[in-house]
Amino acid sequence: MITVRRATEADIPAMSEVLTRSITELCALDHKNDRAAIASWTANKTPDGVRRILENPDVQLFVAEDDGVLAAVGCVQPGNEIGLNYVHPAHRFKGVSRALLAAMEQAMREAGVNEARLKSTQTAHAFYRANGWQDAGDLSTGRWIDAWPMRKGL
Repeated sequence: MITVRRATEADIPAMSEVLTRSITELCALDHKNDRAAIASWTANKTPDGVRRILENPDVQLFVAEDDGVLAAVGCVQPGNEIGLNYVHPAHRFKGVSRALLAAMEQAMREAGVNEARLKSTQTAHAFYRANGWQDAGDLSTGRWIDAWPMRKGL
């Protein structure tokens, strides 16, 4: 059973592991197994980095559990942007990311947001499109990782 809830301090070590493993193991299309790109992308995903995210009053950090095991991490950033949506490799394709995304969208609806935004990796681009998100511009190239700007009416 998948449940989604707000993250707590006790979740920090598991959130760090989910974020790091998801990026390292599932996002090769984006980082191309370049060690420098992976290091840059995961630099703020350490327990200390996750703690800083959790302590930021402007960010809503969520976790999804699959049968009581922390399986995914997501966040809503100020206004209308999803900033994180990462799943542990062992829980991929089980509906965990979809449940997490739906909960974050609902949190934005409840806050009065009419249109949500995010920047998708190439790895997740098809996932977001399958969940009603639309491209909101061209693929932007970054130093390490490229991203698709996307939006969805809520």
